[in-house]
Amino acid sequence: MPIKAADIAYQSRIDSYNVSRAVKSLQNKGLIDIQLSEHSRNIKFLVLNERGRTLYQQVTEAMNKRATELENVLDDNEQALFFQMLEKIENKAEQILAEQAMSKIADGEEPPADQKELIRWYKKSKQRR
Repeated sequence: MPIKAADIAYQSRIDSYNVSRAVKSLQNKGLIDIQLSEHSRNIKFLVLNERGRTLYQQVTEAMNKRATELENVLDDNEQALFFQMLEKIENKAEQILAEQAMSKIADGEEPPADQKELIRWYKKSKQRR
């Protein structure tokens, strides 16, 4: 499924500069192809090619196996509680970091690009709650 680099940055909460570097690396290794949008020349979609899909499948199979082994340590109730706690911690960490970045801006400082992205993500996630 094609995806834009900006969407990867947003969903993974990785700075767009780092995503761009990773995209170039993946393209140089022959793991992805770039498709131009039919509607805008500025929009480029990233698509795993056959080589990339093969590697992706190998990696996800190994990760899924490991995840299953780890999940089996907890019963269903413990897993549900664990994921609720993780979500709560992640949301609070995102809030703290975004508020610190907004405070820098309020003080006239220029925050790094990743902090600007964090503010954008935080505001978007706040709207969904």
